[in-house]
Amino acid sequence: QLQQKNRTHSSDSISSLTSYYWKCGHSPLGSLLGCSAAVAMGVLVFSAYKLGVLYQLFHKTETNSPRHGGESVAAVLRAHGVKYVFTLVGGHISPILVACEKVGIRVVDTRHEATAVFAADAVARLSGTVGVAAVTAGPGLTNTVTAVKNAQMAESPLLLIGGAAGTLLQGRGALQDIDQMSLFKPLCKFCASIRTIREIVPTVRKALAVAQSGTPGPVFIEFPIDTLYAFHLVSKEFGVKNPPKGLMGKVVSWYLNNHLMNVFAGAWETRDVSPLPVDIPQATDHQVQKCIELVSRAKKPVILLGSQATLPPTPADDIRKTLEDLGIPCFLGGMSRGLLGKDSPIHIRQNRRDALKEADVVLLAGTVCDFRLSYGSVLNRRSKIIAINRDRTQLLKNSDMFWKPTVAIQGDAGSFLVRLSKGLKGHRCPEEWPQRLKAGDVTKENVNRAKAEEKTEHHLNPLKVLHRVDELMAEDSIIVADGGDFVGSAAYIMRPRGPMRWLDPGAFGTLGVGGGFALGAKLCRPESEVWIVYGDGSLGYSVAEFDTFTRHKTPVICVVGNDACWSQISREQVPILGSNVACGLAFTDYHVVADGYGGKGYLVRREDEDRLSDIIREAQRETQEGKATLLNVLIGKTNFREGSISV
Repeated sequence: QLQQKNRTHSSDSISSLTSYYWKCGHSPLGSLLGCSAAVAMGVLVFSAYKLGVLYQLFHKTETNSPRHGGESVAAVLRAHGVKYVFTLVGGHISPILVACEKVGIRVVDTRHEATAVFAADAVARLSGTVGVAAVTAGPGLTNTVTAVKNAQMAESPLLLIGGAAGTLLQGRGALQDIDQMSLFKPLCKFCASIRTIREIVPTVRKALAVAQSGTPGPVFIEFPIDTLYAFHLVSKEFGVKNPPKGLMGKVVSWYLNNHLMNVFAGAWETRDVSPLPVDIPQATDHQVQKCIELVSRAKKPVILLGSQATLPPTPADDIRKTLEDLGIPCFLGGMSRGLLGKDSPIHIRQNRRDALKEADVVLLAGTVCDFRLSYGSVLNRRSKIIAINRDRTQLLKNSDMFWKPTVAIQGDAGSFLVRLSKGLKGHRCPEEWPQRLKAGDVTKENVNRAKAEEKTEHHLNPLKVLHRVDELMAEDSIIVADGGDFVGSAAYIMRPRGPMRWLDPGAFGTLGVGGGFALGAKLCRPESEVWIVYGDGSLGYSVAEFDTFTRHKTPVICVVGNDACWSQISREQVPILGSNVACGLAFTDYHVVADGYGGKGYLVRREDEDRLSDIIREAQRETQEGKATLLNVLIGKTNFREGSISV
């Protein structure tokens, strides 16, 4: 019955509509034809727009111009203050590299694409600008995935430029053609695929702004090969050579020719290449005032600083002065290590868990409650917790289970600390609190130093080696941490001398960052000693970059803790599962490898213990004279890191 009523209603509606049109002097057939013509016209206009026909009516295609899309990329990068582009060369991206070199951007080629991205990451961290890496299509890009994910988790602003198959050849089996966009969308804040040369400037400007805004992170742009080379080359490669006959042949020929003209239409018109505004979230005045009240009443406050505290726009020296004015004991992690110098009375390095149990106010300034803070379970539930982070997800991580913030602020940690200090107007933490924590520090470090003097069953005591390096390294040294067990010990023993002088992978725990991080650091701070603290396992990932250090005259010093083992894994695997399978390595002659790549290698054994200081000083002299050096130190086993986690 309902269907019958609907049919009757529809029939009546149609009859009424027909009568209306007849009364207006129109036949239904004429109206239908008119609607069809309008739809057809709309489709035609839309197609003309999508195919670029309309754009070409108003914008010229300069078919005789020798210019290419790489020049547009270089112009934007130079306008944004980019000094270095790291790469492993490939034909897809050659125009970008050549154009960058011509405008004064230094192109630094590495021996692995991951190293190029790690180097760009280091430049981003140390310079406060966007680091840039350019790699070729397909396997060139897939080789960067780990490094890009590391940059995402370390919150480093980084632009990855990738080559790609021609716009019309994607998905048709071209050389090194894969769906690159799907690969990088989960890893990057912004992804774009250039389709015409006129898109290059606005897209690169936007990507660079997005990389630095909010929570910094990597961005990705792929450049199909026909958007980078000059018109005469692209037309020769992609133009119609022997068009098929007949109507379909003419249609195909027109389509291909139009596509080519559209790629280059308006390509060389003047465009603004200057930086776009960067959006940085800030705490509100009300939030700052509430925190001022909490801190002013605290008797045992503690500040935990993460890498976010060192991000622009607040200079690291301003943050250091702010912390010193507050007088609150600080635990420093990630890039904030070294922020307070070598021997600050408020920098606490040991017994963090005990301090957090006693603290009445805890300020998490860019620090995340992940595995590094036992997911927040180490925080005292009676403590007032102030959390500030640019990323809301990180700000509240695990707050549904183990901890609750008293005040949660989505904003910039560095700027917040400066405003907090100004609001407290000279108020300082009661001195007996940091003094007591510092005394615990001294006690623990004396115990560690005593362990360094113990004889190991074989080879040198790794703690003694690290203490000696720490004593002899220059005051301006930058420390790059790349490894597991040996580097874990170094984190307790080696003391960065100042802000932005410690580089580690961050929360992702990536091995293999050493070569790239050191390369970027030495370029940013050529006057500084750059030390890579390597485990013998992690060295294998980037030892080939000694060739890069030699060719690009970036002498660094590497100290390798060589115990012929993946010790951080073996320490748990053997007692739990009863086997050392896959954990054993060999006491390889890594110093010989360094020599082969143009560096200078040293083998350091137990019988060299009395000469250890002299060998380190000789390596420093070699580095000052322009040679990258490697200390292959054979080390024994200690129980210093028993109980440390590897999963």
